[in-house]
Amino acid sequence: MKNIFIFLFLTISLGMFSQIEDPIKWSASVEKVSDTEFILVSTATIEKGWHLYSQNVPEDGPIPTTFTYNNSQNNFSLEDKTSEEKGHTIDDPVFEMKIKFFENSAVFKQKVKITSDINTIKGVVEFMVCDDSKCLPPTEIDLIFEIPNKTNNKFDTQDSFLNPIKWKTSVEKISEDEYDLVINAEIEEDWHVYSQYSADGGSLPIIITKANKNDDYVLKGKAVESDTIKKFSTIFNVEETYFDKKATLKQRIKLNNRDVSTVALNLTGQVCKEACIQIDEDFTFSLNGENESANAVNTPIVDNKVTNSLLYGINTEDVSFSTVKCDTEVSSNSNEIQKGGKSLWSIFGLGFLGGLLALLTPCVFPMIPLTVSFFTKKNGQNKGEGVSKALLYGFFIFAVYIILSIPFHLLDSVNPDILNEISTNIWLNSIFFIVFVFFAFSFFGYYELTLPSSWTSKTTEAESSGGIIGIFFMALTLAIVSFSCTGPILGSLLAGSLTGDGGAWQLTAGMAGFGVSLGLPFALFAMFPNMMNALPKSGGWLNTTKVILGFLELALAFKFLSNADLVAHWGILKIEPFLGLWIIIFAGLALYLLGKIKFPHDSPIKKLSFSRIAGGVLVTAFVIYLASGFMVNKETKTFTPLMLLSGLAPPVGYSFLYPNECPNNLDCFKDLKTGIAYAKKVNKPIILDFTGYACVNCRKMEEHVWPNPEIDNYLRNEYVLISLYVDDKKTLPKEEQILVNRINGGTRKLDNYGHKWANFQTQFFKTNSQPYYVLLNADGTKILNQAVGYTPDENEYAQFLECGLEVFKKQ
Repeated sequence: MKNIFIFLFLTISLGMFSQIEDPIKWSASVEKVSDTEFILVSTATIEKGWHLYSQNVPEDGPIPTTFTYNNSQNNFSLEDKTSEEKGHTIDDPVFEMKIKFFENSAVFKQKVKITSDINTIKGVVEFMVCDDSKCLPPTEIDLIFEIPNKTNNKFDTQDSFLNPIKWKTSVEKISEDEYDLVINAEIEEDWHVYSQYSADGGSLPIIITKANKNDDYVLKGKAVESDTIKKFSTIFNVEETYFDKKATLKQRIKLNNRDVSTVALNLTGQVCKEACIQIDEDFTFSLNGENESANAVNTPIVDNKVTNSLLYGINTEDVSFSTVKCDTEVSSNSNEIQKGGKSLWSIFGLGFLGGLLALLTPCVFPMIPLTVSFFTKKNGQNKGEGVSKALLYGFFIFAVYIILSIPFHLLDSVNPDILNEISTNIWLNSIFFIVFVFFAFSFFGYYELTLPSSWTSKTTEAESSGGIIGIFFMALTLAIVSFSCTGPILGSLLAGSLTGDGGAWQLTAGMAGFGVSLGLPFALFAMFPNMMNALPKSGGWLNTTKVILGFLELALAFKFLSNADLVAHWGILKIEPFLGLWIIIFAGLALYLLGKIKFPHDSPIKKLSFSRIAGGVLVTAFVIYLASGFMVNKETKTFTPLMLLSGLAPPVGYSFLYPNECPNNLDCFKDLKTGIAYAKKVNKPIILDFTGYACVNCRKMEEHVWPNPEIDNYLRNEYVLISLYVDDKKTLPKEEQILVNRINGGTRKLDNYGHKWANFQTQFFKTNSQPYYVLLNADGTKILNQAVGYTPDENEYAQFLECGLEVFKKQ
């Protein structure tokens, strides 16, 4: 026995000085035998090289795997013992005995007989795992077995409740009155939890607050986070910051009263994959060293019938599937990921395009043949040396623009979230508006943007150093003297990176693309001088390019002003004035291209070239397209959304003339009881729309699928639409701020309407993802057909609505 304790002591001690290891994952499931008999299945997934031991281990051996099941209410009885797989039996040299163990995976089954109506059975597995060099301390894991409903016609047999996060908590003492409360999250693959610093306007970030407002302590700043990932969301047009696979948050607190022994935190946020799920968890922490890693604060037992009647006017047992079927049933497995992100390569491509535009300006284009000629002729007969120096010159142009992004990396390392914090800042967007207008008029030729002449003088002097250093300063000189043309483009790149919440790496990617496209021609033309014969001669067309860029800068300026207006709710730059300003700007560009408007540095136009006429016609067509945005849909009484301006123009509902509260100006209810009462009155079926203000796929359904004429007719004329927002933070009336049971155990207090509707969705429909569409009869007690989630196929969604209507009419 003594050698066993020494072995365990050594392995545990070694583990304390190494990284935390978690080589085994447990999952629980249930197999139905009959209406009263079920098999509880516990499955262990074991990392390679690790062993899990059998339930039957000789004395003085390792800790055996042990299962216990909570049956305090005598709701079930165990039939025989928990069975296990064959496994492997060997003569273990460490424990000096024959031991049975499992590797890779293990399945344990326990048959039970249900004696009363229950939904879950809770169990605990205690186990120990070892590899060839060490054993981990014995561990206990909670298991929850969901018991299937006894009948097949009840709505809750389609259990699609998702719980992609497992939580653990711990406490680290800092001083007598300061503690770090540690929350660890284990996140299922492909799911993402969003950082406290994720940009506004994207998926909901984590927010940590006191669970009990009367607790005698204060939070010291935000929680310290483990590593996160940043990725641009083209849906929200911001860069989101999220955790992948695991997350650790350390929230420091300071006690006002040192006698406090337990405190509680509340964590809200969002976890997303194909759909997004609201997070609202309470965590209790013991400050006296006791392990309290349970998710929820202990609360009294709640009667679901009482709470559901109060909140929703119906109970779960009142709702069932309709026995009437339509000819075709739509599957709900159409939840495809549509949440893409803008990669650094695409940002590189945009920077490359910006560099190409800079090449076609009068500050840069004339320098290409001069510089290449300098490198090819200076070296006389040694053509290879001239080419190598030209290539080095092109590389240094690229390097100069990369160097410009380094300060933003230093800024990012001092405070990782600082670029995110300023990305949606009202005043920053307002400043960018002013700067872009300033840039635009410099492109128009009313003044030049130049860097101090002393900078140019010093770099020109350094060119005489010769060798590699001299070539570097030649590249730096080019960057300085061409600033009047490249500066506004670089400013646009910087502004786009910051206000798009792109951060330092996005800015570097854009600068790299800009530097490559600016430096590449010098290298290519030095290698193949004959290619320069194909270049057009410098002339007035270079200034024309510069003026065109000025019009684009002016148009983009109003995008930044629109950002500030939306965030601040000024109500100034709504859809009407925004479209009007863009029409004026691009109409001005069309007139300029057709020779009707001139700017200070324009050459006289004797005859309009084909390119000018073609450009003028194209821009005029774009102006007509912009004007079509003022067309009003007589059915929806809203302006027509312009797909090309998605993410640039304000939403069409943000309007002076045609404001609307519901998508497409539909009639909708945002309260369940009111909506059901109306449906009864008009005798129409109900479509429950579980949605969210921060739900990406919800918006895509409303903007791209619902406007379809056939679908719009169903929603407008055949159904009563009840939209329930699960992230609505408006406070509930006092009488509805009550405790309810969670579907996966524990209780929660409903504080706002989002809590109320999220609880309704999970309790009644066993799912917690949005969008989620349920078709009900007029009194809300019959589910007409199988509910669906995100369904981007218009025909499939129309078929879903038609099926529900058919069942309703048959009933």
